[in-house]
Amino acid sequence: MDSAAAIAALRATLLQSGYVAERGLAVTMLMMESLGRPLLVEGDPGVGKTEIAKALARAKNTRLIRLQCYEGLDTYNALYEWNFQRQLLAIKRAEAVGPAATLPDDELFSEKYLLKRPLLEALTQAAPPVLLIDEIDRADAAFEAFLLELLSDYQLSIPELGTITATSIPFVVLTSNGTRDLSDALRRRCLYHFLDYPSFEKELAILRTRVPNIPARLAGQVVEFVQSLRRFDLKKKPGIAETLDWAASLLGLGLSALQDASAEQIADSLATLLKTREDCLAIDQPTIGRLMAAAG
Repeated sequence: MDSAAAIAALRATLLQSGYVAERGLAVTMLMMESLGRPLLVEGDPGVGKTEIAKALARAKNTRLIRLQCYEGLDTYNALYEWNFQRQLLAIKRAEAVGPAATLPDDELFSEKYLLKRPLLEALTQAAPPVLLIDEIDRADAAFEAFLLELLSDYQLSIPELGTITATSIPFVVLTSNGTRDLSDALRRRCLYHFLDYPSFEKELAILRTRVPNIPARLAGQVVEFVQSLRRFDLKKKPGIAETLDWAASLLGLGLSALQDASAEQIADSLATLLKTREDCLAIDQPTIGRLMAAAG
């Protein structure tokens, strides 16, 4: 299969999984698989970064393992923990045999007492899973540095057990909202793709894919309205998920076009699009009327 055919095939497979991928993303995902490299996806919240990993897992018919990053995330929550309760019970059972009985460390710290967290879980799957490290920019620099061994060699070190090497190489997708700068060391280990808000045509294709029963006129109006809304200086611009939610809510009202509803009804439905008090105040009913008229 030549490269053009491979790109087209991957885009078609992702589309069947509910994800509309542009050519550049499909090319990067093919390189990700052929090179065995992680993929770092940056972009504003709501542009569909997390959905890339979900669609890839569906396309590969494999397990999705997700590590949600946050401030203060440590290796124990991401990698493993020891099941202290089971260890304590094992020690008590050993002591019950006799006062001099002991439980050897190599048994006490064996895999049967190990609680696998997302990173270790991903490395020990028989079939390659998709490992989603979501919002890596929310974790601190120390945790980012800890990840370098995983991203370079697909292995991790556990003091009591030694080095754990991947049973199969996972498809690793990292996402970042750009809230802080990531290290050069992390970026060097990854392929990179920037995901922007979609064009009108792409967002319309996404909407038709995810909400197939929406009337054609209403679909175009919804996308035009949302894209116009993003041009305002909003605190939280509506993402693709909000577009889909709004379309579903309008269908719930029985609309086939925006003109079937009043500006007041549309304003009531914007709870799916506007997520802060400041943004709700900024988009008043006269503004909504103008946006409805512009959307045709």
